[in-house]
Amino acid sequence: VQLQASGGGLVQAGGSLRLSCAASGRTYSVYAMGWFRQAPGKDREFVAEISVSGLNRHYANYVKGRFTISRGNDKYTVLLQLNNLRPEDTAVYHCASRRSGVSGYDAWGQGTLVTVSS
Repeated sequence: VQLQASGGGLVQAGGSLRLSCAASGRTYSVYAMGWFRQAPGKDREFVAEISVSGLNRHYANYVKGRFTISRGNDKYTVLLQLNNLRPEDTAVYHCASRRSGVSGYDAWGQGTLVTVSS
């Protein structure tokens, strides 16, 4: 599975961005797609995930009410709407996918940079 992320950029605090991630290749094996982020000098952390069916969604506590994950027109396209952004949301955002019956995410995109200025 190959993943292509886009949509990052520079925004002021309180602003919004929308990230997009499209999966290609052996997508028939994909069970869920998600977003992770890594800020400078910090470990990568989970942001949100959604099953390709769209029925199950999970969020990290620190983004609840601000970020929304959804499917695009294609169930192997995932969107992440980032609202009310804060400077601490500055990070490289990576999309990833995991397969049915496999523990953990095993396919990763190249990442897109989100920079929030104060």
